Amino acid sequence: MAWVALFAAGLCEVLGVLASRRVLSYRHWTSYLLVTLAFGSSFVLLSLAMTGISMGTAYAVWTGLGTCGSTILGMFAFHEPKEWRRICCISLILASAIGLKLLL
Repeated sequence: MAWVALFAAGLCEVLGVLASRRVLSYRHWTSYLLVTLAFGSSFVLLSLAMTGISMGTAYAVWTGLGTCGSTILGMFAFHEPKEWRRICCISLILASAIGLKLLL
C-alpha cells in the first residue's frame, strides 16, 4: 500500500507542475485551486507512504518521479527538446530510485 501511495504522490507532483504551467496562461481561481489540490495531495500521499517506507527512500523516489515525469511531460506535451543528454539524465534518476528500492 505504501508503494501505491508513493507512486500516486509522484503522479500528483507531475499534475501540480502541469497545473503550475496552466496558471501562467490562465489566471483564474480554478487554476490556483488545481495547483493547491495537486501539490497538497502529493504531500499527503507522501506522508502516507512514509509510514511503510523509510523517509530517505520515499523522498528520493518521490522527487525522482516528479522530476522525470515533469521532464517527460514537457518533452511530449510542450515540445521541449528531446535530446539524448536529457534522456540519459532521466534514465540515471530512474536507475537511482530503482537501486534504492532494490538495495535497501
